[in-house]
Amino acid sequence: MRRLLGYLVVAFVCAGAPVSASGDLRPLVMAGNYDAIRQLGTGTMPELVRLYESADADEERARVANAFYQLGWKSEGARRALMRDMHTSNQDLRLSVQYALGRVSDDPAVVDALLENMQDDVNPLFRDKAACALAYDQVHLSEAQKVRLFAGLIHALGDPKPQVRAIAIQALEIHTGQRKSFAPDGDASARAAATADWREWLQRYQDSVR
Repeated sequence: MRRLLGYLVVAFVCAGAPVSASGDLRPLVMAGNYDAIRQLGTGTMPELVRLYESADADEERARVANAFYQLGWKSEGARRALMRDMHTSNQDLRLSVQYALGRVSDDPAVVDALLENMQDDVNPLFRDKAACALAYDQVHLSEAQKVRLFAGLIHALGDPKPQVRAIAIQALEIHTGQRKSFAPDGDASARAAATADWREWLQRYQDSVR
């Protein structure tokens, strides 16, 4: 009977809920050992999200955000957690969040939030790095989903801030290999004509991916 009870106890422990991996993941995240995390598989994402949300320090959250970026795994939980820090006052965390968001999600809200930061943030650094994220890091977007991204960048060509116009055309060029003679510091009429060319291009692109 004792032997049977002992077996049942062991069986219950083995069949119970899996032990949390947070304690094992944290040193890997802090060390930037992304290959080791990658070997553990996408099942680690919920634990990484919990690690992000439970972090006491902005620096630790930035490290987890960097892990999200490097892994490039889609996760709605990661998107929600990162979006809460989209306007944090901590510079390093803010930049890590902007870069990581497109690597974990294809949600249109990510593109919209980055476009807003690119145009309206008071800090030119955050505007510039939002444009970088739009240019390089929207890795899960389909060709059809890119219509929203391109439309936002084309709209930004008319921004009153020369920096915004410059980073918008740079992002468009990175995606398409084209500038369509748009000069961010050119006169208003020339910019308007080039922007009209971009709008025509967008319509053709949208028709091609329907």
